[in-house]
Amino acid sequence: MPRGDKSSYTDKQKRKANHIEEGYEHRGVSHDEAERRAWATVNKESGGGKKSGSGRGKPESHTAARKGGHIAGSSQSHEKRSTAAKKGWETRRKRARS
Repeated sequence: MPRGDKSSYTDKQKRKANHIEEGYEHRGVSHDEAERRAWATVNKESGGGKKSGSGRGKPESHTAARKGGHIAGSSQSHEKRSTAAKKGWETRRKRARS
């Protein structure tokens, strides 16, 4: 089977790759790059093309899907974080005096 041949992938994997590709293109990624990223994601989640036969399947890992969309940092707003920092600073300053 030549590299790039998608015949060993299931219909579900092909649909998933197509959906991921559309999402990348919607965000402005070129068609070729979007396709490459989509198949890389499918391969990471499912371990490549699925082959038929009893007991040959492995569970899918959804690490790539969980990875996206997470914003680093605190869930508090900037103002609340700033207020808490000022309050903590005042407390430490008062305790240092006594």
